[in-house]
Amino acid sequence: MSAGSSNGSNSGSRSPILPGATIGFLGGGQLGRMTALAARSMGYDIQVLDPEAACATRPVASHTITAKFDDVNAAIDLASQCDVVTLEIEQIHPDVLDAVASRTTLHPGRAAVYIIQDRIRQKQWLRDNAFPVGAFVAAQSADDIADAVRTHGPCIAKSTHGGYDGRGQARLSDADQAKDAWTALGSHPCVVEQRVDIAYEISVLVARSASGHVAVYPPSRNHHTSGILTWAVVPAVISDAMTQRAQELARGVAERIGIVGLLAVECFVTKSNELLVNELAPRPHNTYHHSERGVATSQFEQLVRAVCDLPLGDTTAFAPSAIVNLLGDVWVQDTPPNMEHALEVEGVRLHLYGKAGARAGRKMGHLSSIGTSAQDALSRVLESYRRLSPGTTGSFDVHEPVLANITS
Repeated sequence: MSAGSSNGSNSGSRSPILPGATIGFLGGGQLGRMTALAARSMGYDIQVLDPEAACATRPVASHTITAKFDDVNAAIDLASQCDVVTLEIEQIHPDVLDAVASRTTLHPGRAAVYIIQDRIRQKQWLRDNAFPVGAFVAAQSADDIADAVRTHGPCIAKSTHGGYDGRGQARLSDADQAKDAWTALGSHPCVVEQRVDIAYEISVLVARSASGHVAVYPPSRNHHTSGILTWAVVPAVISDAMTQRAQELARGVAERIGIVGLLAVECFVTKSNELLVNELAPRPHNTYHHSERGVATSQFEQLVRAVCDLPLGDTTAFAPSAIVNLLGDVWVQDTPPNMEHALEVEGVRLHLYGKAGARAGRKMGHLSSIGTSAQDALSRVLESYRRLSPGTTGSFDVHEPVLANITS
């Protein structure tokens, strides 16, 4: 067991779901696909429910149910055929979660997902449980948004549900923009967050099994462009003190919220060295796709272990590793992507998600690399990206940072 792991107090009551059983997925996107591939390699059968008939997980599943995430009858159908059900997207209707849980094992459970899937509930829960968050306001009207900007200065208004990858957000610098922001967000309640002076962004992934065992991954250093992850790398090249603070914070959130499965804790580190929780995700996370390359147990295998109550895997990073996202922008250029040229970079692998219909901003795959250092791993994967699609570098920020060690 790794240094980031511990035993829970109820380990004597373990009832593992062993290989040969069937795992169901609520959501069939790329996270489901990669987790399903890990589960298949361990001997599990896979079934999936997703609104898209040609979802990314379909080729890996023995049975796919095409239905919306609020279709209770379809969820009952899935649950009746599975020994455990997990999710790869949190926007599942609570009635569906209840229906699944009444018929089979569901991890993570309704309570944790319910808190996380609404940004207002999530922020209020974090604050009420004394976890560090930036200043925010739960806005019920355009006037509330305007008041928040007057009180806190420049802000970001975010829709309460969905809105991943920079969508469902409006940046405000003065109160006069409040009405436009309210309209842009559908005239629905939203959370308005004070903009913070960010030094860098990190995330920490925590796995927790049904019997209470916990494993914490090393922090990932992340960079976003227009709200979409551009690259991520481990080690994060931050101080030992910040690493410990971030891991303890993430572990505390996971244990307090009672997650079974994975919890990604996205954090901002401000220029004044504050550590603030940005958002939570109760599933595999884009910032840990490199765990397939440089960590003893990938996040996808770890999710299978956690929801099936198997011993959690080692989270030691044995090699520096990095990823860069491949968006649909790569495919909609005049020149098609040069896969062969990109793969000439030593240490790089290509991961495609099997999605049809590339479009700008849509995640279609990623490149991953290992190297002798975090800088080396990141340099390799960014060079591969530049070779793959030199025409997209203007719209997708693939600048190569110097990952100088942050000592505080």
